[in-house]
Amino acid sequence: MISSVKLTPSSFTSSDILTRKCLVPKNKFFSLPTIHNAQQSLNPLVSSQKPLYISSTENFSLLTKTQKRSVTECKAYEADRSPPLEINIKLPDQQAAQKFKIGVYFAIWWALNVVFNIYNKKVLNAFPYPWLTSLLSLAAGSLMMLISWATRIADAPKTDLDFWKTLFPVAVAHTIGHVAATVSMSKVAVSFTHIIKSSEPAFSVLVSRFLLGEMFPMPVYLSLAPIIGGCALAAVTELNFNLVGFMGAMISNLAFVFRNIFSKKGMKGKSVSGMNYYACLSMLSLLILTPFAIAVEGPKMWAAGWHQALSQIGPHFVWWVAAQSIFYHLYNQVSYMSLDQISPLTFSVGNTMKRVSVIVSSIIIFHTPVQPINALGAAIAILGTFLYSQAKQ
Repeated sequence: MISSVKLTPSSFTSSDILTRKCLVPKNKFFSLPTIHNAQQSLNPLVSSQKPLYISSTENFSLLTKTQKRSVTECKAYEADRSPPLEINIKLPDQQAAQKFKIGVYFAIWWALNVVFNIYNKKVLNAFPYPWLTSLLSLAAGSLMMLISWATRIADAPKTDLDFWKTLFPVAVAHTIGHVAATVSMSKVAVSFTHIIKSSEPAFSVLVSRFLLGEMFPMPVYLSLAPIIGGCALAAVTELNFNLVGFMGAMISNLAFVFRNIFSKKGMKGKSVSGMNYYACLSMLSLLILTPFAIAVEGPKMWAAGWHQALSQIGPHFVWWVAAQSIFYHLYNQVSYMSLDQISPLTFSVGNTMKRVSVIVSSIIIFHTPVQPINALGAAIAILGTFLYSQAKQ
């Protein structure tokens, strides 16, 4: 067996990947000895102090004196110049901890969303001005985060102009989705709005397929049938069906799918956390929404509606407005902390499963009349969402 490789004085340099002729045994991987300082070497031309490694050993073969010598290429490189390997291996304990963390986020997100929807519907029943209600939700969240940054409760994000340019389309989609959902809930029952919004995975798949070119397995597409069919059955049997409320929920679905996709892209490579990302999103959405809210409803309508609500409800109405605004920001903030860890499609699935708790709680609290066929449609839509989540795994 050949135990060493003879190197000529000009075999290697200290910086470049070289190709030289050498004879080595087949399929033997090894490192060449470290070449010491040039002053201690017999040959002054050798200046590298780094170990050298063989990077290609194709067609190597053993040679004897009687065999015809064949020539092969032997590539070598310095140890610290080898291509870096990206290795991201999670141990079972780390995977379990990650799943537990996401599960906690989802549980808090769903609980906060239930509370928000209850107070939001109470406000809209007494104060039917969805544009101002949406505006107050964004304003409360923006104020909370500004105070947190000023008091150092949370670290302020380091942003630049490119960050805000990337955030702008996300803020537009978020503003449209937020207002459309609020308009829907001002016209129909909370349960009906969320039954229609449970079709969000269908919008997510269709947008990803036709606009982003992303392909999915056939079971994923098949799972959309019960989602769409169940929502359609629930809609046609809804006792308080309203076209404006129905269209608001559909527009909200489409807008939030784009928001989630753009958010995931915008968060890649950024040092801004999910919490601060949503805070910046709220502030930008607030700036976008303010002129439109003034144009559509206006201060005169708001003042008249506010006095009427106070006279009917009393001081509790102020608490309802504050609660729906604060809980709106909190549940969205937690959802973005979840989005920081998962894909947009998984986020849509979690968003849909969250609607089960919202639908049930709103029916109980507001005594919403539900026909059996309507409940069947909702159940089919939820079942389709479960099948979709299984098909995605």
